[in-house]
Amino acid sequence: MKILLISDVYFPRVNGVSTSIKTFATQLQALGHQVHLIAPEYGVITEDEAWITRVPSRQIFFDPEDRLMRYASVMELLPELRIQDFDIVHIHTPFVAHYAGLRIARELNRPVVETYHTFFEDYLHHYLPWIPKIFAKGLARIISKKQCNALDAIISPSKPMLDVLRNYGVTVHAEVIATGLQPASFADNEGAHFRKKYNIPINRPMLLYVGRVAHEKNIDFLLEVITVLRHQVPDVLLVITGEGPAEVHLRKQVNVHGIEQHVQFIGYLDRDKELGACYQAADIFVFASKSETQGLVLLEAMAQATPVVAIAELGTASILVEGQGARIAPDNKIGFAQIVHDLLKQPVERTILGNTGKAYVTQHWTAYAKAVQKVGFYQRLVRN
Repeated sequence: MKILLISDVYFPRVNGVSTSIKTFATQLQALGHQVHLIAPEYGVITEDEAWITRVPSRQIFFDPEDRLMRYASVMELLPELRIQDFDIVHIHTPFVAHYAGLRIARELNRPVVETYHTFFEDYLHHYLPWIPKIFAKGLARIISKKQCNALDAIISPSKPMLDVLRNYGVTVHAEVIATGLQPASFADNEGAHFRKKYNIPINRPMLLYVGRVAHEKNIDFLLEVITVLRHQVPDVLLVITGEGPAEVHLRKQVNVHGIEQHVQFIGYLDRDKELGACYQAADIFVFASKSETQGLVLLEAMAQATPVVAIAELGTASILVEGQGARIAPDNKIGFAQIVHDLLKQPVERTILGNTGKAYVTQHWTAYAKAVQKVGFYQRLVRN
């Protein structure tokens, strides 16, 4: 098949959408399919440029990490896209990419599908704070319903997210296809080397958060957990990787709570060189986001045999199984801290839980299996 992808975000912008696109593209190409991506220009050349068309873009004032493609520049690609004769158009974001991708598909007379990667109902009010939260949520629902119903089909990364869309009134054909893990996610890594590089003593209890440092990720909750846990485990350390619009706020909260000695921000890590070692270095991966459509970082942690303690809500509820690499925690800092404390004090149980998680992910969450599922989904759409 010849597959045209279009997205408002891709590497070097690091987030779950970029990771999902690259994971599926790599597997689809390995299966013999041709994949091409239209994405914003960031002014940085990446290793994947051979199968990417970069489009001029500008910064978004309320989210400077992201870029907004020029719609007219995307439309200028139409003559070349007609020659390429793609079988299907796959949209990955609901901004310029949605409207441009929809028009391209109609111009080419090809089916169009979109993956609903982001739970915008719990996202929009963080970035448009002048709009009352209840109105922002309602607006997100209305826009999502209208956009999804304009497509031929949608892909949801998890069943709970699809249930939300159905409750909005989304009626088009849909299928749940999660993002799987590449073989590299399971490779052995040197956690001890990572600790040495970042001056973390080898025996210090290390908790880890990986992901965008954004308001909707509920990292404030993890800081509150640390304020409880430090009294039980005096040398506990929470390592926060990634960057994002909430970082300044979180650093202030660290000072307010007086936990400067218990939290370490280390910024973005290279996915191919350092991230695996970071997961492996941690004693426990902690996660409190309640707005994930999937929660890929949970799988990445388990692939490194690092046990997870997390709140199971929305997309994470479709990944987390109690005892299968994870302990599901309550949505309160005392209960969450107690589970973390118990695991830190029981290294044998922690190791068993981590190994069980690696086996679980290996069996159920490989990128190859998910890519085969997606190809079947594409083929059914094209036939219809």
